[in-house]
Amino acid sequence: MAPGAPIGSIAGPLHACQHPILRAVLAEQRPLIEARKCDTYFQELADGRTLAISHQPTEEAGWVATYEDVTERRRVEARIAYMAHHDALTDLPNRALLCERIEHAFARAHRFGEVFTILYMDLDRFKSVNDTLGHPVGDGLLKAVADRLRGCTRDTDLVARMGGDEFAILQIGAESASDADQLAERIREVVSAPYQVDGHSVIIGTSIGIAIAPDSGVSADQLLKNADLALYRAKADGRGTHRFFEAGMDEELQTRRLIELDLRKALTAGEFEVFYQPLVRLSDGAITGYEALLRWHHPERGFIPPSEFVPIAEEIGLIVPLGEWVLRQACGQAANWDSAIKIAVNLSPIQLRSRDLVQVVMLTLASSGLAATRLELEITESVFLQDNELTLSILHDLRGFGVRIAMDDFGTGYSSLSYLRSFPFDKIKLDRSFVRDLGVRPDSIAIVQSIAALGANLGMTTIAEGIETEEQMERLREAGFVEGQGYLFGRPQPVRQLVTQSARNGAPRAA
Repeated sequence: MAPGAPIGSIAGPLHACQHPILRAVLAEQRPLIEARKCDTYFQELADGRTLAISHQPTEEAGWVATYEDVTERRRVEARIAYMAHHDALTDLPNRALLCERIEHAFARAHRFGEVFTILYMDLDRFKSVNDTLGHPVGDGLLKAVADRLRGCTRDTDLVARMGGDEFAILQIGAESASDADQLAERIREVVSAPYQVDGHSVIIGTSIGIAIAPDSGVSADQLLKNADLALYRAKADGRGTHRFFEAGMDEELQTRRLIELDLRKALTAGEFEVFYQPLVRLSDGAITGYEALLRWHHPERGFIPPSEFVPIAEEIGLIVPLGEWVLRQACGQAANWDSAIKIAVNLSPIQLRSRDLVQVVMLTLASSGLAATRLELEITESVFLQDNELTLSILHDLRGFGVRIAMDDFGTGYSSLSYLRSFPFDKIKLDRSFVRDLGVRPDSIAIVQSIAALGANLGMTTIAEGIETEEQMERLREAGFVEGQGYLFGRPQPVRQLVTQSARNGAPRAA
């Protein structure tokens, strides 16, 4: 009997059928035969096949039945139904199935007073993995994340992929917010552990938004929306963290979306400007250079802090053209200054993962006329979290042309010291948090002295940022730091206000 083929029609007395399978089928039909009723139904056979049976009584007190083997058709239909509710890449439930389960959870909540939770998450730095290592590695990473999430949850919970690098977890039976808090902490820890994907070592993180039902929503759509709002808050607070939904977050999201829309047209509208903050030699107070800092003059909201718009620019893919614009502006303006003065420009990790970066820098220097040795590019250690070989190759190429490379925010990451062994930086820049702790924490001066000695032994210039008092400056100078930056020496100013000349070195400085 071929799958999908009709078995045929049978009419006649029940005892005439000798085939064991047909005898079993006909035994199931006995109530229809005796009651002289018609029916159409499916019957599972002992050998695993499925028959579609149509039973019809005749006027002569007999009956006619048609049997069709629909095993393959039922298998295909089941597969289609499964695919409609599951993600093809990770085999996790999808949004449709998650929403169904959430509605079931709401029904139980109304009936039994149960509490449940939605954790909505996306992967920090996932886009850069796709951009630099390719989609096959990105897909492999998503499957690995899905496996880890399954391992974090109970059988009663549901892990779903919402699309892209977004996942959601339905946590059933959470007795309090602390249960969701503990699960979020566990997920962040597990997802942040290193991955090996197709020979590449990859490190990512995750941000999580949490909404607790029924207090944070009365439907699946509303609950997911509010969890998503909490996710936006987590990302805005620095990523790698989790936040619970709170009233008022919707208004914040609307503001963020308006910033995103305005940001897309701000560059062409000429709303950005580069400000400059002096870098000072601590031994004599001479200005050695300036750091270029981006500012946004919003036509309605006034100045928008970089902390608000730079993360959004990174998310929507505008940081590369924006960063290139800052580089061109800074180099073009610095070319008119004294030849002893350097210009420091920050690079986003996303910029540094572009293979075009070296060409962009070289073309910018050529068009501006600025000597490569006067340009300092500041990077954070997060640039090493993906594809070290590409990153190191780009940095070596830039340094080979004479460009100086500085590690920014030194001491705030997990592996700052190890990266000093990976690449010969020209400068290490102490994070302002250490400067702020001088005179407050007993161990702060010891840390500062150790970093100054480390820089001296490695032949790297040390600079401290965030200096605001004479006492901080003196402590840093005595510890061995070479340069400093902060409000004590000058606030960031537009180039038009850098009008006076330093009597010592002819450098422009804030008026």
